[in-house]
Amino acid sequence: MTDNVTLSIEGHVAEVTLNRPEKFNALDLATFKSLDAAAGELHANPAVRAVVLRGAGENFCAGIDVSVLTGEGGAIDVSMMAPTSGSVANLFQRAGYAWRELPVPVICAVQGICYGGGLQIALGADLRFASPDARFSIMESKWGLVPDMGITTTLRNLVAPDRVKELAWSARIFDAAEALELGVVTALHDDPLSMARQAASEYASRSPDAVRGIKQLVNAAWSMSDAEALSLEAKVQLGILGKHNQMEAVRANLDKRAPEFVDEQVE
Repeated sequence: MTDNVTLSIEGHVAEVTLNRPEKFNALDLATFKSLDAAAGELHANPAVRAVVLRGAGENFCAGIDVSVLTGEGGAIDVSMMAPTSGSVANLFQRAGYAWRELPVPVICAVQGICYGGGLQIALGADLRFASPDARFSIMESKWGLVPDMGITTTLRNLVAPDRVKELAWSARIFDAAEALELGVVTALHDDPLSMARQAASEYASRSPDAVRGIKQLVNAAWSMSDAEALSLEAKVQLGILGKHNQMEAVRANLDKRAPEFVDEQVE
C-alpha cells in the first residue's frame, strides 16, 4: 500500500481510510492498487470481524483523478481490465466490489462529496452512514464513461433501474435526503464516522460465524430462486449449529456475561 490508503486494526475492527484529503481523496492508479492491497490483507486476517471505510478530511471521495483519464498518472494497461487473481473483479472494480467479497461487515462513513468512483466504493460496503450535508453523483457520463466499478452488482438491489439510468445519464448531484429516499444510503447522522465505528464495534462483539453467515445469505440469496435460497439457509445454519461460537453465544446469554468467541471456527 501507499500513503494514499491507510489501514489500521484495533481489536477486531479494521479501519480503511482514503488518504488524499488535499485532492478530495480522488482515485489515482496508486490508490486503486492500495485499495486492492488493503482488501486482500483484510481478507487474509481471520481476527478482523468488521471494517470501517472512510475518507480523510471533509470529503469521502471526489471520484476518478483526472490524471487517470489523461494518462499523466500512468497509463492504463488493458490487463488491468481483466479480473485480478482470486476475484471476479478487475483492479478498478475491486475498489468497490472487494468490500462485498469480504466475509465481514463493511460500514462506510460518508461526508462531503461522494462522486463517481467514490460512490461506487461506498456502494460496495454493507451499510452506508452519511452526514445530512453529503452530496452524491453517478458522474461518469460527464467524462464520456460508463460507471464500471461494480455498480451493476452493488446498486441493482437498492435502486430501481429507471432511477439509476436517470442519475447516470444526467450525472446530476443529489443530496443526502434523496440518497436516503433512493436507498443509496442506510441512514443519516451528524457524525457518520462515529456511527460507523459504533456499529462495527457492536457487530464485532457478536458471533463471527453468525455475522459472516448473515452476509453470505443476504448477498447470495436475494438473486436465487426460492428453493436455492432455502437450501442455502439450511446449509449455512448447519455449518454453524453446535459449533464453539454458537454454543458460546448460548452459554454467555444464559450466564449473563460477555461471550468469548474464537476467530476460527472450532470443530
